[in-house]
Amino acid sequence: MAGFQSQRRGGRLIRRLAELVVGVGLLWIAGMVRYADSIPLAVEEPGRQTDSIVVLTGGSGRLEEGLNLLQQNMAERLFISGVYQGVDVKTLFRLFQHNPQELEARIGIGTAVNTTGNATETALWIKAEGYKSMRLVTASYHMPRSLLEFHHAMPGIDIIAHPVFPEHVKVERWWAWPGTMGLIAREYNKFMFAWLRQAWEKLTAGKVTG
Repeated sequence: MAGFQSQRRGGRLIRRLAELVVGVGLLWIAGMVRYADSIPLAVEEPGRQTDSIVVLTGGSGRLEEGLNLLQQNMAERLFISGVYQGVDVKTLFRLFQHNPQELEARIGIGTAVNTTGNATETALWIKAEGYKSMRLVTASYHMPRSLLEFHHAMPGIDIIAHPVFPEHVKVERWWAWPGTMGLIAREYNKFMFAWLRQAWEKLTAGKVTG
């Protein structure tokens, strides 16, 4: 009798664990779909000038777009965050065939290795320059997480999202393309880790000040 009751309790525990796993999985899927829906499909306010342009390196088309925007005088200066250490502005110009005499003095470089670092070093640069607005250039699928980190690092700054659209990322029908679906899933996981980190920082900061 005792063995039968133990088996029943074990069965109930397994069912509850299975229900928990299914529930968490469904919540994760719903969150990823919502994240995918938040990926921009167009540039915000393409004709609006800002104090600065910020490019996050790491994907095709980002730096070229930032340099083109600077040449069009869409901002006073350009900050390129995430450049390999030892790479200078002249090297970037050689790579992308722009005129260093015209633009070099208007470009700053940072060497962050991740999106949190991008936001931190950009916040320091923005504060040093006294700027109040920026146009943020990164890949469309990377934009929601970038905005989360940048708004957290500099809440008083007006940020205009300026996504670029890599050809290999099929955002509009992401579920039909396994490569894009996997990329968005990874980005969503990183987004959630960033959100949880920020929530924890706010919670612990409130306990300290309280």
